[in-house]
Amino acid sequence: MKSYSAVPMLKRKSVKIILIKPSKYDDEGYVIRHFRGVLPSNTLACLSSLTQDVAKQQLLGREVEIKVELIDDTVQKIPVKRIIRSNRLPDRRTIVALVGVQSNQFPRAADLARKFRAGGLQVLIGGFHVSGMLALSEGISPEIRELIDLGVTMVKGEVEETWGEILQDACRDNLKPLYDFLDRKPDLYDKPLPTVDRKYLKQFIISNFGTIDCSRGCPFNCSFCSIINVQGREMRVRSPERLAESIRENYRLHRLNFYFFTDDNFARNRCWRDIFMILVQLREEEHIPIQFMIQVDTQSHKIPDFVKLAARAGCTQVFIGMESINPKNLKAVGKTQNKVQDYKDLIAAWHDAKIATHVAYIFGFPFDTPESIREDVERLQNELGVEQASFFMLTPIPGSQDHARMVRNGEAMSPDLNDYDSFHETMPHPNFSPGELFISYQDAWKSFYSFDYMREVLSRANPENYWNIFCDFLWYKNSALIEGGHPMIHGFFRLKDRVDRRPGFAVESRHKHFVRRFRELKQLAVSWTSLALEMEELWLQTRKRSDAEVRLLAEIRQLKNELNRNLRSAELQLAHIRTRIHFPELHVPSKIALAFRALNFRMAKRITYSRADLQLFWNRTGKKKMLLFRPDKMVLNFLKDVQLFLLFLRDMART
Repeated sequence: MKSYSAVPMLKRKSVKIILIKPSKYDDEGYVIRHFRGVLPSNTLACLSSLTQDVAKQQLLGREVEIKVELIDDTVQKIPVKRIIRSNRLPDRRTIVALVGVQSNQFPRAADLARKFRAGGLQVLIGGFHVSGMLALSEGISPEIRELIDLGVTMVKGEVEETWGEILQDACRDNLKPLYDFLDRKPDLYDKPLPTVDRKYLKQFIISNFGTIDCSRGCPFNCSFCSIINVQGREMRVRSPERLAESIRENYRLHRLNFYFFTDDNFARNRCWRDIFMILVQLREEEHIPIQFMIQVDTQSHKIPDFVKLAARAGCTQVFIGMESINPKNLKAVGKTQNKVQDYKDLIAAWHDAKIATHVAYIFGFPFDTPESIREDVERLQNELGVEQASFFMLTPIPGSQDHARMVRNGEAMSPDLNDYDSFHETMPHPNFSPGELFISYQDAWKSFYSFDYMREVLSRANPENYWNIFCDFLWYKNSALIEGGHPMIHGFFRLKDRVDRRPGFAVESRHKHFVRRFRELKQLAVSWTSLALEMEELWLQTRKRSDAEVRLLAEIRQLKNELNRNLRSAELQLAHIRTRIHFPELHVPSKIALAFRALNFRMAKRITYSRADLQLFWNRTGKKKMLLFRPDKMVLNFLKDVQLFLLFLRDMART
């Protein structure tokens, strides 16, 4: 790496690097931003560590203080005016880098870049859209050319070996219009690992959750994927020893013990065995309770010891690129490594290791129809029994072979990059009328995440993995069925800034915006209440019972059997009527009901299997207006409902 330690940039005593991960716009032009997110950005963590390494090596000069600020547009409002003001003092320099920009985020990134350039800042944009678009297109595409003409710098490729060089150029006011490192793929083995920023992680639901890319690249040749054309087909890996040091340090300083290893295919990381054995050592010898999830291919279970060691190392979930159950679809998109006949063995192998399976599934392949999509969802449930599925619509992502082919052939595609998020229709399909694929996509979410199937999954789930799966269900139901977006980009409680709206959409008056948000929040409250009660019922029907509870229920059943032998039929009928509302699952006679009434109320609720009795009461109350007749029952059942819900929240909080 070059060094410019003697150049005039030393006059600048303070350099601030603002790393921004842009969000995207929704269909109404509002930035998709949430009060709390779920998935932190690994790109921000990587660029933060690289910037700190530049500071450590004093590559910008010994007297220059380097500050780093991370901003995630999905969970934080970007203070554009403050950032512009920070660059106005003569001895300070602020540099803005819009990082990890995907195609659907490019319109938002471009709008931010224009604002920062208008304020006189140096701006860089990097990520999969720039790298992918420039990798396969002839020349520079119009949307990228427009920004270059405005003075925005484009970065093509990875920067582990060149980030210091770029920052040096920025401090010398000598940034190039385009940095092309696509053919200079860095050796990651000894490069700085993604760092933890506690202030940043506070914006997310789970505070002990981190990300690390242990390798990059993919050896396969799927036509719809841009990985191979951006990160290459040769797997480049990080040092297992340095990974261990980072994980150990993160736990000691930040109590971080759950990771998403973001490798596109961890099973093809040539150091997977060494990494697993190091994690085993951390868990078994150093007693650090590491858990993690990984992405793997459908042949991963055939690698000797891979599944067994993953479980021992702390793997709780695998994300599998299944994509389709139809062999014709897989052949059409070049995913020949997927063998449909192996799917049952694949899922069974991970289940035998008590690891939950989460499959990526794409709709819109050449041989898909509305009927086949419904059948595929049923097969995922009934034949394979996967715990989770993430559904996507086939999208010609810039940087993929599909996109390059469609451009060459002049095929119709959506002109709006904001739609290239895998949950918008971006191209016509011969088997679907316009809008029909999206309807099938929505129906798939509703069908797969039905109450009955979630109950089935949780009833057979590994007890150690129960709450991980339960919380994922809550996240996915909220994102896909309430927020109306994909869980991968959605968090909890949507925020909408009145004035931060996509160009072309009118900025509403305060009154009109207030009315809009009031209606939306009112509907959101109703939807969340319904979801909360559904998840509470799911918990009641699937939760793990304590030993004391199991013994108590056994004693009650034994008492019931004894009484059944002694009571006359008429007495049993009367007892059934008296107790069926309170304990429908037991159907015990009146003496049992008396015994229950003598029990502590809290214990009674802890052995409840369902809140169906309470729901039945409220339904009848609403129809018959029982408030005028039995307010005592209203109050009693309300208190029961509240106490039961508090017990539910308490159990969730313990996770």
